[in-house]
Amino acid sequence: MGSFSYSPSKWIPYRNKEVIERVRKIKREDISKHNNPDYKIRVVRDDEIEFIWVTDMFYRIKKASDEGRKLVLILPNPAHCYKKVAHLINKFRVSCKNLYAFNMDEYADEDGNIAPESFPQGFMRAVKNYFYYSIDKELRPPENQIIGFTNKNLKDYGKMIEDLGGADACYSGPGWTGHLAFIEPDAPEFEGSLEEWKKMGPRIVTLSPFTIAQNSLHGSFGMSGDLAMVPPKAATIGPKEVINAKYRMDMHSLTVNNTRVSWQRFITRLCLHGEVTPLVPTSILQTLKTDVYVSETIAQDIEPDWEKGY
Repeated sequence: MGSFSYSPSKWIPYRNKEVIERVRKIKREDISKHNNPDYKIRVVRDDEIEFIWVTDMFYRIKKASDEGRKLVLILPNPAHCYKKVAHLINKFRVSCKNLYAFNMDEYADEDGNIAPESFPQGFMRAVKNYFYYSIDKELRPPENQIIGFTNKNLKDYGKMIEDLGGADACYSGPGWTGHLAFIEPDAPEFEGSLEEWKKMGPRIVTLSPFTIAQNSLHGSFGMSGDLAMVPPKAATIGPKEVINAKYRMDMHSLTVNNTRVSWQRFITRLCLHGEVTPLVPTSILQTLKTDVYVSETIAQDIEPDWEKGY
């Protein structure tokens, strides 16, 4: 029988077959090995990653409050676990008056108009509902310190973070394309060499079809593959804001409704052990001091299961 060899579809942003085949073969026991000692990869139980994230956020908020200094966070959304951070804040009566929280991205329409807070699937709406309004009124920061993208502040978003001394922490997790925030590998708005790309800041970006497919499976969009419901563009921070953060945590734990099925199992390997390139945006973290947490489900070997369909 003859062999059957093919290249990845032209729609796939990163198409180096040699690298793809290498990372696809990475086993569970080898996934945490990396030659950058500051890039620490840990495999943990599926139920631990949220606990680690919540604990880290609360620790930083409380420590800054105890020391009477400001704290600047870059946050992904939507994340229901922010309610748990708020619960700890309320339980231990931690003042958040010096907390500044920036959303890392927000949806936009085809003309680049950023979704308002009233948009049901919007990230500012989520962070307000899950986090801000869950904090007792007397402990909340001023509402203008919970900051998301708007048409008015887009051009100044990066400077707003810089003027506060830069982000003290940036939390992230890769999308199906390997995007970080909505820094997409195939977006024309982020074209450039690696060195040029690293200096790019916030902007409106065209979402990848893969990102639209990914988000159509999210609970907020009905978990039904409704591609037309996901907005076509988004506002996002750039690589510059991630690189300049004083601390980075990257989390890999997304599955399809708590099953073994996950689109993240392969892209995690490409982000952690592939080429550092704008074609896999989260790969830039390999060059930076970063704490990476990978769930046991995502760390599982990639292998076929002929007894399963979709």
